[in-house]
Amino acid sequence: MQTLLQDDPHDQRLLANSHPPDWRNPPIAKRYNLAVIGAGTAGLVCAAAAAGLGAKVALIERELMGGECLNSGCVPSKALLRAARAYGDATRAAEYGLTASSGVGIDFATVMKRMRRVRAELSEKDAASRLRSLGVDLFFGEGRFAGPDSIELMGQTLRFSRAVIATGSLSASLPIKGLTETGFLTNETIFSLNTLPRRLLVVGGGPNGCELAQAFSRFGSRVTLLEAEPSILPREDADAAQIIRKALLREGIKIIENCRIQQVRQSANERFACVAANGICREIAFDQIFLAVGRLPMVEGLRLEVAGVRYDRLKGVLTDERLRTSNPRIFAAGDVCSVSKFTHLADAMARIVVRNALFRGREKLSALTIPSCIYTDPEVAHVGLYEHEALERRIPVETFFQPLADVDRAIIDGETEGFLKIHVRRGTDQIVGATLVAKHAGETISELTMAIAARIGLKAVARIIHAYPTQAEAIRKVADSYNRSRLTPRVRWLLGKWFTLTR
Repeated sequence: MQTLLQDDPHDQRLLANSHPPDWRNPPIAKRYNLAVIGAGTAGLVCAAAAAGLGAKVALIERELMGGECLNSGCVPSKALLRAARAYGDATRAAEYGLTASSGVGIDFATVMKRMRRVRAELSEKDAASRLRSLGVDLFFGEGRFAGPDSIELMGQTLRFSRAVIATGSLSASLPIKGLTETGFLTNETIFSLNTLPRRLLVVGGGPNGCELAQAFSRFGSRVTLLEAEPSILPREDADAAQIIRKALLREGIKIIENCRIQQVRQSANERFACVAANGICREIAFDQIFLAVGRLPMVEGLRLEVAGVRYDRLKGVLTDERLRTSNPRIFAAGDVCSVSKFTHLADAMARIVVRNALFRGREKLSALTIPSCIYTDPEVAHVGLYEHEALERRIPVETFFQPLADVDRAIIDGETEGFLKIHVRRGTDQIVGATLVAKHAGETISELTMAIAARIGLKAVARIIHAYPTQAEAIRKVADSYNRSRLTPRVRWLLGKWFTLTR
């Protein structure tokens, strides 16, 4: 359960929107066109879209509206990252000729207060009252299946023609000796901190771990980042991961890779983690330990067996390409059934579910083009296939590389650490994947996402005029590189003949 501060007015505003203390559940209708379990991103989109089309919709939530994204994921983490980025920019002010009478400081309590204010403001969009105004029957409580077309709720039976499982995911833990006794932070609890940890141990060098490690380091924590794999960001482009690794090391973060925590212990007022790496076990003192080791689908307590829905405790609810479960009446969307746990993907999946469940559509998840972004500084954005994935699928590719050090706007901004890689199917201009490392990579990757989704090749991209100077010019430069690659010796010879004849 998300931890909220009882004496914080912003958290109380969040609670009033996301789970009003005085909420009264409506009477249960005889039957619903669509019943949705879970009011995170996927569940909210399903419920609002279906109700907007005129369907009779029931939405069931046991905790807070908005799910992980609003309460303990994207919104609070990016609010902290924005503050950390502002600090990072301020510390570089002298490079741009700016001077200040005193150094840059951080008021951690104010940073957290701003985060809670922003989160409370955004909760208005997911408020219980808004869903009710859309005609959704919203129920707070525990919903579990009572049969293939029914849900048990508050001791009553809710019947449906179609249902959606959108219960999301929760932070994973690790079976580390002493961890429970010593205490630890996850996404559900770290955003309730008001005191900055002097020493923070971050376990997990994936996107979440790297983002918050960098943020807390900038706030003033001494951060140690642990990763079980040989490198942080093991699923990302290796060159991109190396840039982020160097950036974190440069900011004073200690990184230990290829390691395991054997146990955690407390002695007097000190906490220690025994970390094994390269055959050596060392003790690391810390004040707080933050687990960023992935997320697990929330399938417990739903009685999926009663509904005839197949699932796996690690993979979640099992669906086909059209997001239909083993029970043809029941669909799933979002983190509970997806390997990639992105808010924008949950939104897109929910739209597929509405069309397929209510209108017998045949849309497929595999047809989606899904971008991703890691919000470190610089950011790492990606869409489509990585080079190794293309090779695994036996898709021959050619890669075009553009360093930001050759992009005018990046030079002007002093943000030359980064690059753009675009992979095209060999012999064509078809874009199959791209990785961008840049200060605002997440804002730029959408152009390439659109190109892949709309099957716009690099030849067409080269004809698109990009405003000058912008860092998005890197895309145009790659497209120009592709066009130059088509000037083979034979083509040059033919052009020479042409120009000779037309003098």
